[in-house]
Amino acid sequence: MTKMKAGIIGCGNISGIYFTNLKNSPWVEVIACADLVMDYAEAKAKEYGIPGVCTVEEMLARPDIDLIINLTIPASHASVDVAALEAGKHVYSEKPLAITLEEGREVLNKADLKGLRVGCAPDTFLGSGVQTAKAAIESGLIGRPIAATAFMMGSGPEAWHHNPEFFYAPGGGPMLDMGPYYLSALVELLGPASRVSASAGIQIPDRSIGSGPLQGKPITVQTPTHLAGTLDFENGAIATMITSFDIFGGSSLPWLEIYGTQGTLSLGDPNYFNGEVKLRKQGSDEWQTLDPVFECGQNERGLGINDMIESIHSNKDHRASGRLAYHVLEIMQSFQQSSLEGRHIVLQSTYHYGKLPAPQQADLG
Repeated sequence: MTKMKAGIIGCGNISGIYFTNLKNSPWVEVIACADLVMDYAEAKAKEYGIPGVCTVEEMLARPDIDLIINLTIPASHASVDVAALEAGKHVYSEKPLAITLEEGREVLNKADLKGLRVGCAPDTFLGSGVQTAKAAIESGLIGRPIAATAFMMGSGPEAWHHNPEFFYAPGGGPMLDMGPYYLSALVELLGPASRVSASAGIQIPDRSIGSGPLQGKPITVQTPTHLAGTLDFENGAIATMITSFDIFGGSSLPWLEIYGTQGTLSLGDPNYFNGEVKLRKQGSDEWQTLDPVFECGQNERGLGINDMIESIHSNKDHRASGRLAYHVLEIMQSFQQSSLEGRHIVLQSTYHYGKLPAPQQADLG
């Protein structure tokens, strides 16, 4: 089978793992890369043996490229996706899908009008950690799932990232940055959400860049840095979720736990593909580590791209899809809306794997 030829737009920090992992992909061949800063693209092309270095416009015009992998900053995700779709190319984007629901709908509608696929990170839920937990739930090991907790507690990226200001701009913050990992895992394990509520705030506004050439530069915080929310799921389960860049003393809370009528599952960090899954049955004082349903590495980013291309060939739905990413985006946006308006927000979208949209119509319901 001939591999689908792809180009990567955006050669920043996250791009290295994509270049590395996709080099051995049976489904895709990266033949070009582009960045607004041409030096970044040239450096990545040299490091990873990529034959083509392009401007964004040149890449979109190339007839030999069928897939754009969009690794730009969040504020550019939707505009780059739409331009790629308009050029007749499938797209796979880093998370989030967009920073507004309007932009997210534009991407999905454009894809459906063009008969093209949209994929979106994270694809970590395809790894052994979440899939082992899913198999445990489906086999009845914890009975009926009734609740969950999800905690992302940290001090923010400014200590290590050389240019972290976009994390604190609209479209950033701990929810849009890290929330997709947790929410994609929760939807995979519990199904779609139906209603959310939250409180959010900028709890520590005084920040500065901690490393690199901009060290000491003040950061203007323009988005909530601490959000505490609840989610009601269509199946009746209720989840509690906190995402924060304001935890400077560390936390001992678990990453992700699922509670059932007959037991509890405790998962590792959903930012990674592997990780132990522990089971504690009702009436037991001991945690049991479950055997993984398959073996995988810690950072296998690109699994969602391989799955999407395989699904295109077999005309089936793909797992790390734009529709899932849109549902996750609506959850995240509704958290902030709930805090601002002081009320529960009923979600308008849902997500069910395998339900492909009708031609020329984005299926957001």
